[in-house]
Amino acid sequence: MIVIAVGWHVYGLTGRVLDLGLVGLSQFLPFLCLALFAGHAADVYERRVIIMLCLTAFLVCALLLYGFARLSVASVWPIFGVLALLGVARAFLMPATQSFLPNIVPLSSLGNAIAINSSAFQVATIAGPSIGGLIFAFGESSHTPNGGALWVFGTAAALLATGVGLLALLRHRETGRRAAAASWDHLLEGLRFIWRRKTVLGAISLDLFAVLFGGATALLPAFTKDVLHAGPEVFGYLRAAPGAGAVLAALWLTLRPVRRRVGLVMFGGVAIFGISIIVFGLTQRFWVAASALALLGAGDMASVYVRGLLVQLETPDAIRGRVSAVNSVFIGASNELGEFESGFTAAWFGLVPAIVLGGGVTLLVTVLWAGVFFPVLWRLHGFEQLKEHRADEQSAQ
Repeated sequence: MIVIAVGWHVYGLTGRVLDLGLVGLSQFLPFLCLALFAGHAADVYERRVIIMLCLTAFLVCALLLYGFARLSVASVWPIFGVLALLGVARAFLMPATQSFLPNIVPLSSLGNAIAINSSAFQVATIAGPSIGGLIFAFGESSHTPNGGALWVFGTAAALLATGVGLLALLRHRETGRRAAAASWDHLLEGLRFIWRRKTVLGAISLDLFAVLFGGATALLPAFTKDVLHAGPEVFGYLRAAPGAGAVLAALWLTLRPVRRRVGLVMFGGVAIFGISIIVFGLTQRFWVAASALALLGAGDMASVYVRGLLVQLETPDAIRGRVSAVNSVFIGASNELGEFESGFTAAWFGLVPAIVLGGGVTLLVTVLWAGVFFPVLWRLHGFEQLKEHRADEQSAQ
């Protein structure tokens, strides 16, 4: 929600599509620098405390952005500074959050919990910006200066404060981890594990390269104003469309969990994602754009559901934080760095060509990963095959 409001607010201040890319880059750079240390922290310190501290930092960021909007600060650089702080907090939050689940549910229920948590997290990730777009549109209708941004930042602050309070009440199981020195050998263990486990490497690199070039949603403020010639209310509806598609897909996956043809579902979801981006970029009709974005959200949800479950099932708890940290870098690169790539290419040779090209590259990545680099994932029929692939990799080593 925060990032969506920042994107519209910054584009309203400067009118430059490159600044939409800088919104992502200002979050990604500190995230990239701190990710390995964050993974180490998640493996040796109490994960609940780390998550609470990070959410508190998020709360501070929301309040600072609310203050900037209230004071009508005209410069974008204080906003980018707050986003950098947001990136620091996210660097520590994602590994701790992704590796925390085994500490709060019975081990006998871990498989089902991973599936439910993966769906819930992805729905929040996709639907959060969508809800933020609707709230922004509602705030703008109040005709208060920066009303949309004020409403979103205020709502986000209230939700974050609630989250910190609920997390303080959470009971968890101690794992007996001991603090270890943050040597480079220890920090790089997660990266080595991913490199050895080709199924994990293929899954998370697919997210990186497919979504990296498909950051069309980062350009929605410019697309709404310059292509559809519409205002914040249309922006809100468009930003809600991927979330609507993701929610419907998540409900379907909850009722009909993926147990067979998991490789086909994962690559099919990414292919739908890429096709939807191309359709979105080529249209000038609102209903076509909204439908394409809804389909984009559904495809992304299906693919991320399989990838998230695969990574969790393949990773031992002892290094889950460090593996999650590397995974977080890949996700952050695909999202925030993808936003920068989209803004840069749009500034370079045009808004619509940048969107269409991004969708085309996403489809190319899908074909290469399925047919050339990681065919083992394309042939993955069920999650039970992971044990067989693990045994084959160990014998090969």
